[in-house]
Order: sequence, then C-alpha cells, then structure tokens
Amino acid sequence: MPVVCVHGLTRNGRDFDALALRLAARGRRVICPDVFGRGFSDWLPDGKLYAVPTYALAFQQFVAQLPKPYDWVGTSMGGLIGMGVGAMPGVAPRRMVLNDIGPFLPGRALQRIAAYLSLRHDFATTEEVETHLRLVHAGFGDLPDAAWRHMAETSARRTPEGRLTLHYDPAIAEPMMSTAITDIDLWPVWETLRQPILVLRGAESDLLDETTAAAMAARPGTRLVTITGCGHAPGLIDPAQTAALADFLGPEHPATATGA
Repeated sequence: MPVVCVHGLTRNGRDFDALALRLAARGRRVICPDVFGRGFSDWLPDGKLYAVPTYALAFQQFVAQLPKPYDWVGTSMGGLIGMGVGAMPGVAPRRMVLNDIGPFLPGRALQRIAAYLSLRHDFATTEEVETHLRLVHAGFGDLPDAAWRHMAETSARRTPEGRLTLHYDPAIAEPMMSTAITDIDLWPVWETLRQPILVLRGAESDLLDETTAAAMAARPGTRLVTITGCGHAPGLIDPAQTAALADFLGPEHPATATGA
C-alpha cells in the first residue's frame, strides 16, 4: 500500500528519508516526489503557476495511477496539496497526515514566509548552507548535527559559477509577492474531507495556531498530536515522531499483520 509524502514550500522529497525508512520497515512502499520547481523536478515556465491548485491537479493525475488504497503525508504546503487531493472523488487517500498545516493560514505567518522567500541565496560551502538552514528552519526542532548536514547536502545545487544555492526555482515566490498577503480560509475544503487524519502541530508554530488545531481535532476521525520543542514544522526525523506516523498509517496489510 503506497504512502505519498509531499514536502513543504522550499523543501524537497529528501526531507522524508527518516520517515521512509521507518515506513519501509513496516512493509510500506514510500513515494517522496519533488514538487514542481523543487529538487530534481522541472521548473515551470510561468512563476504564477506555482500555486496549490496547480500542484493538486498534477497530483490528481499522479495518484490516479497508484494502486488503491494509498495514504498521504504532507508537511505544510504538502498538507495543503493533500487537502485538495483528499477532497477529490475517486483519488482521495485512505488516511492522511497533516504536518503543521490546517485550513486557516494566518497572514502574519505567511508574511514571515514571504520575507525569507524574498532572499537571494549564494553560498561558498555546504557549511554555509547548513548555517542558513539552521536559522530559517529552526522550527524543525532540535535536530542532530547529522540531520542538519544531510539537509544541507540535499537542499543545495551548484551554480554555473561554482557557487551553491538552494535547490528550488526562485520564481516559486512569485504568487506570494504579487498579491497582498492576508489570512487564508480553507475551512470549506476541510469540511469535505472524510478520511481519518492525524494532525501534527509544533507547539510553537505560527502557521497552525492552537485555535485552528483545536477546531480540526473536533472533527470526527481527527487526532491531534502537539510536538514540544518545535515550531513550523516538526522535522519528522525524531524517532518518536516517525513512530507516531507509522502507528497511525499502519503496516502494509493491517487486516492480517500482527505485532507490527
């Protein structure tokens, strides 16, 4: 039974390496794609296309080809995409994990994200990349040094000039920069979802606030887990976090597996 893991706004599929190992050990097939403009996926010809509706439509076609049922894990943007796909008849996942994202996005948090998206990055070494990532992704939590190093090595690409830059198309910022940033209300989408959902919230998150998380948890079939020592978003590297997801998603054949 496949598990599709979709990353956040400026990240890539390698963010799920630790989780993928945990799920694979339980017999799950794990698919961690790079969304358009990130990692090794193609860049789109028009920056305005870098938006959740574009991604959701692309994933609709993608998951239509997968064996059913399948599950979804989405961090931040990946969770928004999952909500979109989860509302589509015929292709919705069986179960869904939303990592520090919900149907209400506060404008102040989006402004913070826009501020770091507006930066242009130029690094001489992987160590400089790591220092930057530790700063802008401090909300991932107190990760081991090896995890930050792995993130730096998988988050940068070499420029023609021999420098390093982050591994995404700078044009992904265009939709946020071209309009006024305000609160975003997606509660009508949330209300269409029918599958069991595990919501992870970083205790210090500004993108998924306590009020929104509590309202999500009131929905039947929704479980909320708050991760202490994290903001936006829990890194899904800590063994306790990956174990919580593995337990929620279950083994390959939950009807027959025992002791998993």
